[in-house]
Amino acid sequence: MADKKIIAIVGATGAQGGSLARAILADKSGQFAVRAITRNPDGDKAKALKKAGAEVVRADLDDEGSLKKAFTGAYGAFCITNFWEHFSPEKEIAQAGNMARAAKAAGVQHVIWSTLEDTRKKIPLSDDRMPTLLGKYKVPHYDAKGEADQVFRDVGVPTTFLLTSFYWENLIHFGAGPQRAPDGKFALAYPLGDKKLPGIAVEDIGKTALAIFKGGREYIGKRIAIAGEHLSGKEMADKLSRSLGKEIGYNAVTPETYRAFGFPGADDMGNMFQFKRDFNDYYVGARNLDEARKLNPELQTFDKWLEKHAAEIPLK
Repeated sequence: MADKKIIAIVGATGAQGGSLARAILADKSGQFAVRAITRNPDGDKAKALKKAGAEVVRADLDDEGSLKKAFTGAYGAFCITNFWEHFSPEKEIAQAGNMARAAKAAGVQHVIWSTLEDTRKKIPLSDDRMPTLLGKYKVPHYDAKGEADQVFRDVGVPTTFLLTSFYWENLIHFGAGPQRAPDGKFALAYPLGDKKLPGIAVEDIGKTALAIFKGGREYIGKRIAIAGEHLSGKEMADKLSRSLGKEIGYNAVTPETYRAFGFPGADDMGNMFQFKRDFNDYYVGARNLDEARKLNPELQTFDKWLEKHAAEIPLK
């Protein structure tokens, strides 16, 4: 560990942070070492990381002091928040501030902040085509991250802003997979119309973040938006049908219908899909596939991801 640069990874037991930890641990160059930051060092995922060669340390995003301690001695830090844990945009912004200040105080030379677009720059709160949520957001889990970008700039920590896309793993774990209709047939239901949905394998986010850390100063101050493929709902359904050997349809529901589905966060997700539909050229255009593949030549297509994971998609 002494001759390797330490990357402190927030959320190392989660999706994005875990993928970066695995990418570094598998990297043959041996340039970096993993410091996995978690609230629960005694959990199974933390223990697995430790067994694989990571240093595991305890810290809490609500405790700036614990983060400073966890970042001390690290060359880089991967910073992320988890909106779906608490559904509070204000908490996300506060946690981003804690990470930014802790990284600055600890002398971290390169931060990657996993962020997303602030949709209010395209659809202001006064625009009633989309309902305003929680008083001052259109897509809370996007807007808070986008708003927090400025915190990293104001604090003056050297930061790369990494914007991701729809995880294809959401088809497995987040309830975004095919749903059975009353007639027994399965379909994806997204309020996207015929527009494209940029998607990515979570594993590839970590590999791309590792490439950014390897690039170092070249990427500081840059916004890098990544995806593995841009597909319409029908194209996704057709690929799922071939891979699963079962007919999967595509139901282009309205945003209003989706917001009324009633699961926790349905209004937020409905607004998110509407934003991607209504500003599709902007959203897709930011996620240049050729540029992403320059960083990570192993970026998977949806078909490639399905080869590995189709059997994990629940069909109930």
